[in-house]
Formats: sequence, C-alpha cells, structure tokens
Amino acid sequence: MKTSSRSVVDPFIVMDVMEAARAAEEAGRHIIHMEVGQPGTGAPLSARAALASEMRDQAMGYTVALGLPELRARIAQLYKDWYGVTLDPSRVIVTPGSSGAFILAFTTLFDAGARVGLGEPGYPSYRQILSALDLTPVGIQTSVQNRLQPVADDLQGLALDGLIVASPANPSGTMLDRGAMEGLITSCADQGISFVSDEIYHGIQYEGRAVSALEVSDDIYVINSFSKYFSMTGWRVGWMIVPPDHVRVIERLAQNMFICPSHASQIVALAAMDCEDELQDNMVVYRKNRELMLEGLPKAGFDKIAPPDGAFYIYADVSDITTDSRAFAAEILEQAGVAVTPGLDFDHVRGAGTLRFSYARATADIVEGLARLQQFMRKRGTG
Repeated sequence: MKTSSRSVVDPFIVMDVMEAARAAEEAGRHIIHMEVGQPGTGAPLSARAALASEMRDQAMGYTVALGLPELRARIAQLYKDWYGVTLDPSRVIVTPGSSGAFILAFTTLFDAGARVGLGEPGYPSYRQILSALDLTPVGIQTSVQNRLQPVADDLQGLALDGLIVASPANPSGTMLDRGAMEGLITSCADQGISFVSDEIYHGIQYEGRAVSALEVSDDIYVINSFSKYFSMTGWRVGWMIVPPDHVRVIERLAQNMFICPSHASQIVALAAMDCEDELQDNMVVYRKNRELMLEGLPKAGFDKIAPPDGAFYIYADVSDITTDSRAFAAEILEQAGVAVTPGLDFDHVRGAGTLRFSYARATADIVEGLARLQQFMRKRGTG
C-alpha cells in the first residue's frame, strides 16, 4: 500500500534520543535526562485529587468540542491576571495539547501551498506539521544579535502567508520584548501575513515577564498548553485564542478532527490553574537549575550559549567542538550517561554545531549531569 508524499516528514530527533536513553536504562545504566522538555514534576497534587473526586460521580464522556465552559472561562481569567487583558471566554478553544492547536490553526488559516515562516532555531514540529498539511515551511535564520528571534526586517521579500513565533522560545529560551512583538505583528498586518504566537512557556520566565501577543492585537492566534508551567505533559491538553469570527470555523474542524479534548484532562487542567503555590515551588527549582547550568556548562567547555530568559533550556554553540551534533550527542550519552538533544532538531542549517540542554528535572539530576559532562569533556580534551 502506498503512503502519501505528505507523510514524508523528518523524525523528531529528541524522541529518538529519548528512546536511546530508555534502551540504555533498560540495559542497567543510570542516565541523566537533559534531552526532553518535560518537567520532572507531575500535575499538581490537588489537581489530581480533583480528578479522583470527579471520577466517582462522572462518566467522563464527551465534552463539547471547544472544551468545558468553566475551563474556558478560567483560561480567560488567566489573561486578566497575567497580562491585564480582558478576554471573552468564547474566543478560548481547548485542544488536545498544543499540537492539536497547531493542526487546527494551520488548517484554518492556510490553503495548501501557503508559505509559513518560522524562526530557526525553532521547535521542529512546526515544520513537520506544516509539511504534513501540504503547507510550505519557510525557515528564517535568526541572529545572535536579535537573540535568536525573528524581527520585522527578516520578513521582507519572503512572500509569506503566515508567521509563527515562540517567546520564550524552544530551544533558546529567549523572549521577545514588547517592542519586538509589536514590530512583528505590525509588519505582518501590513503584509497580510497571519500571525501565530506560541506561548507555551509563559509562566516560566526569569528576567522580566513574557509579553503575550494579545497585549498587542486581537487579530492574531495565540497557542498555549498545560504541559510546561502547569506540569501536565502527558495529559495532552492545551488551548488557543482566536478572533471572534474564527471560532465557529475552528469548532467545525475540532468536532470532526478530535470530537473533543480529554474530559479527564480538562478537569485536571481546571484545578491546576488554582495550584499556584505548588507551581511556584516548581519555579524555585527551575531558577536554581538555571543558575547551576549557567555556571556549570561553561566549566565543561560549553560557553557559547543563548541568554535563557524563560523556558528550561540552554542552547549552546558547539561548532568549535564538532560538526556533527547528532554523533556528538550519541557520544555524550554513551560515554557520560547524559542524554542531550542535537541542534539538528531545531536548525537544519546550523544545527550540526549546536546542542540543547534541558534543566527541567530535579536539581540533584542537574548537579550530577553537570559533573558527568565536565568529566567527559576533560577526558575528551575539549573541556
């Protein structure tokens, strides 16, 4: 049986690294995980307790396609609390993770063949989802001077139909300030480019507050998720904010593509939004881990790094050490027992000379991982 040309997408390399790390653990090795962007904590305890209580009384059947009304209202309240933005809950669409939101957004906004810009380095699944939908991803090589974020001038001459940006970004952790966000949104509006803001790492920031695109314009899409700040990766529940006249369009698509998000996950998500004490305890760990990484990675020889304003990643230029980041990551896993992600996942042009280190796990793991990396690089003669 034939497969479609749309199905020919690159693998998500970090998932391959996870599998190699799992195989090493199954063989009896102790692996430190710095490869995956997953909090070391689970969903907040009281949120899980809320689900246990609800399951005694509810059948966990279908919800409406756009999500539980009380969850949509609570998400709208978050925008008031975090950004001072008054948001009509009817514009909130609950989705099966941010991945479901990307599929709905790209399907709604773009016809086959449309050109959608994305900054590089950037989240690799943007490119692969776009390709699978018969859309054309257009990589925008960002500069260190612009903090590895696209800027308005980068859009000139690209003939784009859409642009997706992430702030804080994956893999760099850098953020767009208010002026940069306004510049991009204004430039897109002037050129008829649909603007999509991936804000999945909002809430995890260290130097100032992340700016939501909704503070600048209502004529944009915003995508977020409960995976990162709310520590709910495996529950697969996210959301999107869209202009009022797009809600019904997306509702029809969501009804047919997904029926609805997981009922159980929505209950946990709703309760998690009121678990601020536990979530801020997680932030204490991330801040400590970030300090350790910024101090420890240069000691191992990884001293060319992007300034991580948010998220829980360090993106390092290792082009003076290797020209094959995938092989180098495999060597680190084999010799040091530390799983890291090769930059090829994020940037096909420069990624052979970069690595991403995640510090989302427990602080003890970060301390041990840094010690192993330093020892490995000393033995290798490059640290």
